[in-house]
Amino acid sequence: MWLNNMKITLSENPDPTSQSYGLAQIVEKLANRLTPEESLSTTTVRGWPSAEYFIKVLPDFAEVHSFIGICSRYVHPLFAGESGVDQKCGNIYWHFREVVYEHLIVDGFIRGYKKWTFHEECTYSGTSSTINPTYPDTDYHQYVRQDDMEDMLRDAFNMRSHGEQSFPPDFIISEDCNITGNVFCETGTSAPNEEPNEEAAKFYNLLNEMNEELYEGSKYSKLSFCIRLFHLKCLGGWTGNSFTMLLEFLREMFPFAKIPQSCQDMKRLIKDLGLGYDKIHSCPNDCMLYWGDQKNQQSCHVCGKSRWMNSNTEYVNTDEGGAQLRKKPVKVLRYFPLIPRLQRLFMSSKTAESMRWHNDQRTDDGLLRHPADSLAWKSFDSKFPSFASDPRNVRLGLAADGFNPFKIMSTSYSTWPVVLVPYNLPPWICMKQSSFILSMIIPGEKGPGNDIDIYLRPLIEELKQLWSGVETYDVLRKENFNLRAALLWTINDFPAYANLSGWSTKGRYACPCCAAQTCSKWLYNGKKFSYMGHRRWLDENHKFIFQRTLFDGTEEYRGAPKQTVGSEILFMLKDINFSYGKMNQPPITQKRRRSRDESDDESDEEDDPNEAELWKKRSIFFELPYWEHNILRHNLDVMHIEKNVCENIIGTILNVDGKLKDNLQSRLDLVDMRIRRDLHPQDIKVPDAYASNISRCVSFKDRRLYSLKSHDYHILMQDLLPIALRCCMSKNVTSCIIELSNIMKAICGKVLNVEELEKVQDRAALTLCNLEKIFPPSFFTIMVHLVIHLPHEAILGGPVFYRWMYPIERFLSKLKSYCHNKRYPEGSIAEGYLAEECMTFCSRYLEDAETRLNRPSRNAGLNDHDLAETYLFQSYGEPIGKVEIVELDDISWIQAHRYVLFHHDSMEPLRNEYKQILRSRARSQRLQHREINKLFTESFHEWLSQTVWSGKDVNDEIKWLSQGPNRVIKRYSAFLINGYRFHTKYRERMRRTQNCGVVVNSSITSYASARDSNPVEGNVEYYGLLTDIIELDYYGRWKVILFRCDWADVNTARGIKKDQFGITMVNFSRLIHTGQQLMDEPYVFSSQVKQVFYSKDPTDEGWYVVLRNTPRDLFDMGNGSRDDIVERSETLPFPEQNLDENIPSTSTQYQWVRDDVNEDIYE
Repeated sequence: MWLNNMKITLSENPDPTSQSYGLAQIVEKLANRLTPEESLSTTTVRGWPSAEYFIKVLPDFAEVHSFIGICSRYVHPLFAGESGVDQKCGNIYWHFREVVYEHLIVDGFIRGYKKWTFHEECTYSGTSSTINPTYPDTDYHQYVRQDDMEDMLRDAFNMRSHGEQSFPPDFIISEDCNITGNVFCETGTSAPNEEPNEEAAKFYNLLNEMNEELYEGSKYSKLSFCIRLFHLKCLGGWTGNSFTMLLEFLREMFPFAKIPQSCQDMKRLIKDLGLGYDKIHSCPNDCMLYWGDQKNQQSCHVCGKSRWMNSNTEYVNTDEGGAQLRKKPVKVLRYFPLIPRLQRLFMSSKTAESMRWHNDQRTDDGLLRHPADSLAWKSFDSKFPSFASDPRNVRLGLAADGFNPFKIMSTSYSTWPVVLVPYNLPPWICMKQSSFILSMIIPGEKGPGNDIDIYLRPLIEELKQLWSGVETYDVLRKENFNLRAALLWTINDFPAYANLSGWSTKGRYACPCCAAQTCSKWLYNGKKFSYMGHRRWLDENHKFIFQRTLFDGTEEYRGAPKQTVGSEILFMLKDINFSYGKMNQPPITQKRRRSRDESDDESDEEDDPNEAELWKKRSIFFELPYWEHNILRHNLDVMHIEKNVCENIIGTILNVDGKLKDNLQSRLDLVDMRIRRDLHPQDIKVPDAYASNISRCVSFKDRRLYSLKSHDYHILMQDLLPIALRCCMSKNVTSCIIELSNIMKAICGKVLNVEELEKVQDRAALTLCNLEKIFPPSFFTIMVHLVIHLPHEAILGGPVFYRWMYPIERFLSKLKSYCHNKRYPEGSIAEGYLAEECMTFCSRYLEDAETRLNRPSRNAGLNDHDLAETYLFQSYGEPIGKVEIVELDDISWIQAHRYVLFHHDSMEPLRNEYKQILRSRARSQRLQHREINKLFTESFHEWLSQTVWSGKDVNDEIKWLSQGPNRVIKRYSAFLINGYRFHTKYRERMRRTQNCGVVVNSSITSYASARDSNPVEGNVEYYGLLTDIIELDYYGRWKVILFRCDWADVNTARGIKKDQFGITMVNFSRLIHTGQQLMDEPYVFSSQVKQVFYSKDPTDEGWYVVLRNTPRDLFDMGNGSRDDIVERSETLPFPEQNLDENIPSTSTQYQWVRDDVNEDIYE
């Protein structure tokens, strides 16, 4: 058994007594593991070797070879070698038999090694270490401990047996080592009397805790108990004090158990399983890090500031009990080394396979489901084929953002964590918090700003090392390989985009994609820039190109700007020097009011800027040898863009103070631009052209939406806002907002199509151009402009949910919860993350325990495969609430049973047979096709029962089904299935949520008339409200879950219609398939339905708008066919708008002023 970085203690004067005693133990253990037919070729008692015998014969060393032969049979050999169980080798080194023979004679057997942990012996609990697992009638009571603690220790310390060894470069081994194959070793000799190094001491300490029983006869060791209990603390968010109180109570209740005394004692016990972090001092002005060659400097070489606080020293207690003076640094960066964390992903048997998922299990059908499908990933692979040749090489994303750890908005403090995301993992794991790697915590109290590069230096150096590769053990392949890693892109909000990229995201050239070609105009009255000019993305012959009055008063002949590539940026900035540190920044002067002439002069010069002067710095990422070749280096954050766009729309419509984009200043800017004369102020009386009274639905007092978060705006933008506007705004405004909603929803889909995204790019340009015709220039902030670049970035980077800030923000919120010590927020967060990281690793080895990794989602339902097989049509799920036992009436029983018979594949031959019988009868009675189907529906179940029980040769399955279900059924009021939560209409009558809406796609037969002999089959979507959930029981053999619903009449215009925007609406005042007639079909299988919810239309009484819902954790991974895609209606609920028809094309047809609202008067 090999162990990294470990040395053993040699015995100078071996004690023959202790040697004999140790060998007696091992022989006694072998006696319990041998079969009765096997024995040594010596004098034995009842055919078994005895410990006493070896004690007698060992002085002559005659039987040591025979003893080693038995060991090789039951302790797995490595190339005919043996694990050194002597004191010299300490179960670390492997040698050939001759060497082991010599070591046993000279040095003796290792002390204290009673349980063969290193030689594949299962760890048993009990009073004896010599339990025989072969015979069940043994006097010892055998406990097999739960959890895989042994594998956890092996993975944590990179220790393997059976040839699964790996070595660090500085590994020391004995001179006589001669092992080949997949085992790497270096020649070296361990010095006598040398103590175990730090890693070895940690391992031995944990090994002792693993072998130490919690109490006599317990199935848990002390280590497994501590890990389980501490895992519950992390999972439940217990405080340290409450956890200590629990330990004290457990110790009082179980005084015989070896339970730690406090939370700190338990942390000390398990902390060695973690990876730790480094503390790096930094300049208080963010000029430098005291790291590397500058580690011992006492002051900053840039600004001269001292490294230490003014108090200069602080008192700390020493181990001897005295006090010692220690200097206290001003700022401390807490850095979490990346290399050991990436190595652990491959050293752990629980994660190694997942790190190859992107290559081994990903569906490659041309659709974008994962970053590995994106153009950026493939372009990187083609540029660096040696990196792409090994699928184990890691692609990373970097996210950075600041937050206030004190949760007090009045306190100005900003802590900046930097998080890494490994993209090798599958989608359902990749963006979970357990997969994120915290790289560093940049201290506050102010954010680093452009000086963030100073703090990123240790990470960049590690990334450079990872580009060359580090030796790592792959537990899946059982080999060492050269692990490499590369950074694909960064994830950040728009201000952090500037800090990481070096491009200023403020001012005239705020767009990092358009760069120097950004089209902007200073609004003299609004005191800000307007970013319009979206006609550049239209075809050169589009009619909008020549329209002046409807836009900014000019014709547009420029083409779409080309994005600057990395190599061009690097070339521009190669000779420019940038300085870091807060002291080197120019002082902030009072803003000077721009004159109208200066604004006009700047607008004339905007077409010919020096792009190199627009960069604030050369990003430190360009030090990476591959960074300039990445085609997508920094991501625009869809989350914040969508939030700000929706905020602009709502603020303008609801006339929200501070968010309104149509005010007096906006109208005065229209005067300056000499456009839209109908909106120019007349006697200081301005009509509120875009506001409406829907604000009263939110807040009657001040017409505002309160406490909206980013996700609230996400829901408003993509679902609710288009529905609300269609009732109160003009057709041209609503069409544009619906189309903008469609664009955002298309970009946010989990499965993307490059061809569709190219069309979305054209639609985005056309939509923004139409918005320019409707809203004033002040509406077009930089966030609105960035929408034009989102479809192209989706083509380059793949699905948005791998690249937006939602999961990162949730992770930062988790880090904020670790801040219990307000005096040292960064240290508190670091310690909390280390505990969470350690428990995440350990929880992978816990059996039958709920962890963050296997915790089911809220609506996941049960996952019992054995029980699911008894349910037909995959209708198995998890019922919620009280179960009622009721009896079905005759009609309901027939309808439910008939629905099962009509959809079971085994019934197909019998259904065809009965239809043929009815057709033969119909010839004499001259029955039409529709009448035959009616007879078949009403009587098939009776004919089947009579036919089967009259002796027809059918299988057992048909026999069980033909007799029908039990009339006594189970009734539920709520049910979980396929990630959906369904409630009956009665259950949620007093609830604020709606879970009773369902939709079923069914194939029906349509008749043109009663005498139509050529019916047409087609798929129809049925919309309904869930009223009942029942479970049919076919007398213990089969079960079926059925939903009964109130179905809207989708066959006529009185039950379903589309409004002027193509949005589906349904009416439940008139229903079909009510269940009152025998021919009705009110039931469907639980597995057939999908969930929808209905929004009441305020203008059309009785009608509801249909909105679709998809499960949160549903991932469509496809089967290699382009036909296997989630329906597009689930990702684009609103039809595409024809903006050319809905919006006037000339200014004479355009009406900007609304006559249904009062004017606002400004004095």
